[in-house]
Amino acid sequence: MEIVQKLGRMPIVLVVPALAILLSVVGLPLFQLFLDSFNAPEFSITNYQAFFGKSGWPVLIQTITISLVVTAICLIVGYPLAYLIMSTSKRLRVILIVLIVLPWLTSALVRTYAWTVILGDHGVINSLLLDLGVISSPLSLIYNRFGAYVGMVHIMLPTMILPLLSVMNGIDKSLMEAARSMGARPFEAFWRIFVPLSLPGVRSGSLLVFVVCLGFYITPQALGGLREIMLATYIAETFRSTSNLPAIATSAFILLALAMLVLSIFGLDLSGGKASDASIVRTTWLNRINPLRRVADKATNHHRSKRWTAELYQSARPSVWARIVGGLYVVLAMAFLQFPGLVIVVMSFSAGAFLEFPPAGFSLKWYYVLLGDAGWMDAFLTSLKLGVAVAILSTITGTLAAYGIDRTSPRLRNILTMAIVTPITAPVIVMGVAAYFGLLHLGLIGSTIGVVLAHSGGAIALVVVTVSATFANFDKQLERAALSMRADPLRTFVRVTLPLIRPGIIGGAMFAFISSFDEVIVTSLVGGFSVYTLPLKMLENLKQQIDPTLAAVGSLLTLMPLLWLVALYLTWWRKRLTSQTSSLKEA
Repeated sequence: MEIVQKLGRMPIVLVVPALAILLSVVGLPLFQLFLDSFNAPEFSITNYQAFFGKSGWPVLIQTITISLVVTAICLIVGYPLAYLIMSTSKRLRVILIVLIVLPWLTSALVRTYAWTVILGDHGVINSLLLDLGVISSPLSLIYNRFGAYVGMVHIMLPTMILPLLSVMNGIDKSLMEAARSMGARPFEAFWRIFVPLSLPGVRSGSLLVFVVCLGFYITPQALGGLREIMLATYIAETFRSTSNLPAIATSAFILLALAMLVLSIFGLDLSGGKASDASIVRTTWLNRINPLRRVADKATNHHRSKRWTAELYQSARPSVWARIVGGLYVVLAMAFLQFPGLVIVVMSFSAGAFLEFPPAGFSLKWYYVLLGDAGWMDAFLTSLKLGVAVAILSTITGTLAAYGIDRTSPRLRNILTMAIVTPITAPVIVMGVAAYFGLLHLGLIGSTIGVVLAHSGGAIALVVVTVSATFANFDKQLERAALSMRADPLRTFVRVTLPLIRPGIIGGAMFAFISSFDEVIVTSLVGGFSVYTLPLKMLENLKQQIDPTLAAVGSLLTLMPLLWLVALYLTWWRKRLTSQTSSLKEA
């Protein structure tokens, strides 16, 4: 009991298990790779000169270009969609957000497979256009830059929208109404008021999309072909084809340095806090650099003063055409997000021997084939066991770390948080290479324990982020009240703290399980040939496209997020019902 009380007075000790896993599996190997890239102990830059002097430089430029274009497309598509979603009623808003979260939780490998079916020469789009007589030969929609863009934008669009929604939800809508009532045009009120306040969401969403795109590996390779190689693919191929450790370390650190440089320059703010009053009324950059705008304003002052007098104090509503166009845009965007999953689910019931949409007949035979195939079932059970083990390990260590971080000083809290969330902000291929060499020194390559530890790096970070968000609204006076009633720290945590943060713990555990169940890059590097998971089996079949059994697997993985959302809703509903019952009893 004395040990527990001492730990209660030293919350940083609770972060030690999570940091120990991260340092042993990723942190120390990354530092060793950094030294190897400079040929330690001689220390030279010959490896970096070789990278920029040969084929590495064009690959780096192509990686940055593709990432920037995907980020720009996601912002152009996602910003108006997020704005329109926030303009709807509360019930419709919840439905639309769920429709955005569903593909976000779905396996990226499944979505990539879906786009190979949709964009192929005999895919859904080409077949439809040929049947309608619009084209005479199939369009080249895949194995080029266009196919890579489509697949990457589909995967990353929810990542852009969710931070935008978080920030836009905190913007006071009465500011827009006030501007409109004072005679501002709709676009002017939007540009001068709403856009500056939403910039934190734009920055966070753009940074997340860009950094994740830097580490894209499977989707550009599957949809873009051999020409659209990105740096992550370059690193993976170098890792598999050569034992030149300095070259691998150099490529990995160039990619990691690029991601960290972008994050350090622009920062990552997911707080969604409201902007200050000064930022609301500050002049936009367009007014400062465009003198013609000021000349035009003077010439139209008379007309604008009449309009301002006529529309003063009138709260304008969107026109009918604006509502129609906005509604059509939301429908098209949601169709883009949901259509690949729908195609996979429908094709999984095909009665034919080949993939076709819509199927000529409906049958469950491919599900029977899936259940009767020992290879698929063994891979599924392996992924299930790994996911459960990772969820248990990361939930325990991540929850303790979040609890300890929440009770440290602000400066130390920021340092610990940055250290723990590094695995989910750095490119996955870099974390995979580091995990390989870390587990190699521990003798765990090709073992289940090694894969669990490698998966737990990112999973712990997800748990810490989720549980920390729960602690943000936690009333610490409840703990002080329990301690004042002579409850020891352990009993206070179990009886008071744990029930209040349970939704965050359950959510973190689900995210940890999903991240492990869907992981393919790290598993392919550290699992060897002895740990064969479902994503690895899917990747093998994706390259070969043997039969529609893969559609049945993809259908099950597409429907899996529904189970997570239902579980989260039941957890939230139960907590809300309990709180309402307690309130009624107190009344």
